[in-house]
Amino acid sequence: MPELPEVEALAVFLRARAGGHVVARAEAASFAALKTFDPPLSALAGRVITDVGRRGKFLDLTCGRPDGDSAGDSAGDLHLVMHLARAGWLRWRDDIPDKPVRPGKSPLAFRLVLDDGSGFDLTEAGTQKRLAVYLVRDPGDVPGVATLGPEPLADDFTTEALAAILSARRTQIKGVLRDQHIIAGIGNAYSDEVLHVAKMSPFKLASSFTPDEVETLHTAIVTTLQDAVKRSAGLAAANLKGEKKTGLRVHGKTGQPCPVCGDTVREVSFADSSLQYCPTCQTGGKPLADRRLSRLLK
Repeated sequence: MPELPEVEALAVFLRARAGGHVVARAEAASFAALKTFDPPLSALAGRVITDVGRRGKFLDLTCGRPDGDSAGDSAGDLHLVMHLARAGWLRWRDDIPDKPVRPGKSPLAFRLVLDDGSGFDLTEAGTQKRLAVYLVRDPGDVPGVATLGPEPLADDFTTEALAAILSARRTQIKGVLRDQHIIAGIGNAYSDEVLHVAKMSPFKLASSFTPDEVETLHTAIVTTLQDAVKRSAGLAAANLKGEKKTGLRVHGKTGQPCPVCGDTVREVSFADSSLQYCPTCQTGGKPLADRRLSRLLK
């Protein structure tokens, strides 16, 4: 799943490629992907992409009216907000065919074509279709955006702000870091990376953190995300997935040696996801119980 660093890189990439261009057409190839109907997608035609931003894991394309066009209440900006979900991706194309897309069973979910014939496709692999596209007048109208927690790379995400977040939550820190309502942009992969850098168990209770541990976790969050953003800077959209996998230390590395201590990276499996960690670095050398695996071995 694309997380804060990859979505930030996609925003920078689109700002450079699509910024200033006029939208020729927008088409939904999957009826399930388009979550709004007012305004219609046809309202994007003729609008200028004035900015591309990120809100948590959401991409936000600001689409303004052409210069000199102030047609009534439609003169305000429209926002094309996209969430790539677990298996979605953005594929840039320098030359998109003129033939309209046809809804069907292909991975293609959405297409945006610009005035020079370039543009991008949103694709989604697998059977669980969760990719979402919204066309709204205000990004706050998107339910997922409206309920986002603070941005972890924002100036106001201080150690004190993190302490306030953790103090009232008797839940495991892994779940806190992944919850978009609590902190925006961190998902399964980077929560594993943050906790490895902080040398903390993913099962540690959020409310149990001491002031020193909060400071350590805050530093790990900020440095891990900043480093990932720097590694992704300037990369084309097609190269971001590979860079993410290469840059990860423990997530997705089950059975491989920890790059810090050499211990074997272990995994805990859940119904629809898993986490990875280093016992020596994070849990005092003690493996965490993998309840799903334990049930299978009985």
